[in-house]
Amino acid sequence: MNNFSWSDPPGQATLPVARAGVPMILAGAFITAIFAMLGFALPALLGLTATLCVCFFFRDPDRVIPAKPGAVVAPADGRVIAAEVLEESPFYDGRCKKVSIFMSVFNVHVNRTPIEGTVKKIAYFPGKFFSAHLDKASRDNEHNAVWLENAQGQKLCVVQIAGLIARRIICYVREDLRVLRGQRFGVICFGSRLDVYMPVETELSVSVGDKVRAGTVVLGFMETR
Repeated sequence: MNNFSWSDPPGQATLPVARAGVPMILAGAFITAIFAMLGFALPALLGLTATLCVCFFFRDPDRVIPAKPGAVVAPADGRVIAAEVLEESPFYDGRCKKVSIFMSVFNVHVNRTPIEGTVKKIAYFPGKFFSAHLDKASRDNEHNAVWLENAQGQKLCVVQIAGLIARRIICYVREDLRVLRGQRFGVICFGSRLDVYMPVETELSVSVGDKVRAGTVVLGFMETR
């Protein structure tokens, strides 16, 4: 039995970037080229630097995904800032466990699905732009919630949350779509946070302060039936 799998086909590019960043990269490269042709050395250098920074931000490395039964993988790169039991939540019926991951501008910002299953519902909520590491960001910030259900009927919700700088949430999936564990499902631009709500019986494998990588690090294990 294989211990890992590919949720998405490996990319063919040497330095893969998320498709959401391609227009920004092309625009930056075009402006830089114009400055260079006009002989404006300093603006061209600044443009090149900015374009390289955008390439770095939108990098999208391939990941091999753990194939362990019941595994819930991290949906984002970053640092765990909350791992707790909630008695109630607008994103989950009844008691649940919540893990929050804060992404700085230096992290990969491509988001991946925590479990294999079906997208049952997607809901976007306009809101404010508090710093994403604050507790009230889960409740008050602009966010996009994706509810998943696996073949055993277990439910999970992953919420993309905008931050102080992040002003664009991108979600690629749609309702009734079948997704694989670790599959790319969205991007949040320029610093943000993801919250994962899972069954209270889930045995967590991470704690506050841990650094995680999307698709490769296991947050916990749901009961297998």
